[in-house]
Amino acid sequence: MFYMFFADGFEEVEAIATLDIIRRAGIEIKSVSVKDKIVTGSHGVPVVCDCISSEIEANESLEGIILPGGMPGSKNLDNDATVNKFIDYCNTNDKFLCAICAAPFIFGKRGILAGKEATCFPGFESELKGAKISDKFVCTDKNVITGNGMGSAVKFGLAIVAAVKGQEKADKLESTLQCS
Repeated sequence: MFYMFFADGFEEVEAIATLDIIRRAGIEIKSVSVKDKIVTGSHGVPVVCDCISSEIEANESLEGIILPGGMPGSKNLDNDATVNKFIDYCNTNDKFLCAICAAPFIFGKRGILAGKEATCFPGFESELKGAKISDKFVCTDKNVITGNGMGSAVKFGLAIVAAVKGQEKADKLESTLQCS
């Protein structure tokens, strides 16, 4: 099970495209609001989440978490106690930690990216403490997957699929999307 956390001000394309790719691959994922069931993106698009954070637990069935970017969505995720609890759980238990756009800064400030290849939206590089900064659209380094922004959302989702279900599954899915 994956949880994708949503906070007001999230980047709509990064969240929805990634969520869609994950579901198309048959990976179990829930959209989780940190506040109310309806969350509004940074461009005013409301989304109804599957559940709210008070309804979920970090346990052995958790495969990882996904944090979409956007502002102030990324800051709102960073300031949420439940999101922080899940980040700590995933980091301690070698579960997947996935973030795109501005959101990798949340991992960076905690030292999770130290020594790992990572990418982010331009201007947030200084927040990725100790990371090997990359100009790639998407970076996978062990259990950490980062993407640089909205334009790489499909590739970000496919990288998660590759990490969980294998590159062959990701390639097959990509061939149906007409994106390359």
